Amino acid sequence: MEVSRYRPGEDDEPVLQGYDVPLMPDWAVLDGLNYIKDQLDGSLSYRWSCRMGVCGSCGMTVNGEPRLTCGTFLDEYGDGPVRIEPLKGFPVIRDLVVDIDDFLAKLSSVRPWLVREGEDLPLTTEYAQTPEQLEAYKQYSMCINCLLCYSACPVYVLEPDFLGPAAIALAQRYNLDSRDMDDRFDVLNLEDAVWGCTFVGECTQVCPKHVDPAEAIQRYKLTAALRSVLPWSRR
Repeated sequence: MEVSRYRPGEDDEPVLQGYDVPLMPDWAVLDGLNYIKDQLDGSLSYRWSCRMGVCGSCGMTVNGEPRLTCGTFLDEYGDGPVRIEPLKGFPVIRDLVVDIDDFLAKLSSVRPWLVREGEDLPLTTEYAQTPEQLEAYKQYSMCINCLLCYSACPVYVLEPDFLGPAAIALAQRYNLDSRDMDDRFDVLNLEDAVWGCTFVGECTQVCPKHVDPAEAIQRYKLTAALRSVLPWSRR
């Protein structure tokens, strides 16, 4: 395996370092990284948690593609080499660890929670949903914030102010929820939000949970256009 190493104060820029890792038939790329850290070089830094494609923390660039390393297997690449680098488009903190503060700020800006109006806290009323109402937003709720879509998005890489696929998809998740009373028009109908998307579709291609952020963005473009023409139309 070839692994990108960057040690602040020691390296001026990331460099690739080679490691000999056993090619086991049931090993994911993450297992290879764990082997390196446990057996060869304990100084290697990277994020991981669940190993089940749920936490989203082990996203990295594998042979040039944004992938979850827990769900990408070494035998997909034959005898190798397998090159592991940090996700593109994010500042590198150390080795394979990237700074995600910008994403977290963007995520918070879309108000990713149910917004209710005219109700006093704490809310005690139960709002039941039909299966059809659940299905309207369920796909967008599957996002695990792995950031693969941001790394694959050519707009975000070139324009860091772009709100980005995952944040917009999650905003749409709440917009389509029958219990929500917001439409997030103020943060989505902007040049740096839905209108900045050029519909390349790479975000959807790399999404491990089939969220389809590209569709979410295009759907809200239609909503925003209708809202501009029909101001009383909210969704």
